[in-house]
Amino acid sequence: MQNSKLKWLYLVILSLVWGSSFILIKKSLVGLTPMQLGALRTLFAAIFLFLIGFRSLKTISASDWKWVTISAFAGTFIPAFLFAFAETEIDSGIASILNSTTPLVTLILGVLVFSVQFNKNQLIGILVGFVGCLALIFEGASVNPNQNYWYALLVLCAAVCYAINVNIIKKYMQHISPMAIANGNFIVLVIPALIILGFSGFFSADVIVDPKVQTSLIFVAILAVVGTGIAKVLFNKLIQISTPVFATSVTYTIPIIALLWGVLDHEKFTIYQVFAAGIIILGVYITNKSK
Repeated sequence: MQNSKLKWLYLVILSLVWGSSFILIKKSLVGLTPMQLGALRTLFAAIFLFLIGFRSLKTISASDWKWVTISAFAGTFIPAFLFAFAETEIDSGIASILNSTTPLVTLILGVLVFSVQFNKNQLIGILVGFVGCLALIFEGASVNPNQNYWYALLVLCAAVCYAINVNIIKKYMQHISPMAIANGNFIVLVIPALIILGFSGFFSADVIVDPKVQTSLIFVAILAVVGTGIAKVLFNKLIQISTPVFATSVTYTIPIIALLWGVLDHEKFTIYQVFAAGIIILGVYITNKSK
């Protein structure tokens, strides 16, 4: 399949997978603390990736490891904890909406730091999509006035981390296979994750036998294997066969899936949010339209 068609397939798959990740985070937090969730998500994903692609690590040269390490913390480790803490105070659907600022941040960082070129359609599309995101945020705030929206800043910080990661992969790791990047990321993160988990109180006897914790571990395992492990490989490939702006435009379609899950989980949702979601889709179309 040609890259022009393949990138859209990846975009759809990642939208479905990552759109479902926010509700999985919410369910995982029923029995786990944010620190435990972030650490376990990293460790489960690491185990899965090592089983299917550990040999790919030998293709990473010594000079590449600094970029792999930065990518690991910016693209995976830090956001995992930021989202976990954020969803202790804001709905999963709202968190996914705030994550939609990633393409805008990616374009800004790409132009200012990584010398990335952009065209008028990309700028217009990002701004249109961003307007849709703002509409969703304001509507969400009116529907859920009791939520602490200061925690929304954590999601915005995660968006900055994602933007850094995407630009680094596109500029410095084009020659490394997506599987090798993913495995390299997690070989770097295993020790930090184990240290955090050890200090989180997870290994206390009363924690491990708690039925809520055991149920949460199932959700974390699904989140780690599908939402982090498999999705990480697909996203790395998407970055390599498209542009940073196209790759991060997946964050514009993620809220649609996340909000649908939120409705099923009895989160409040209005017709205005449906309209805002339509604006987001329009933004994605304009961003990726030919010059």
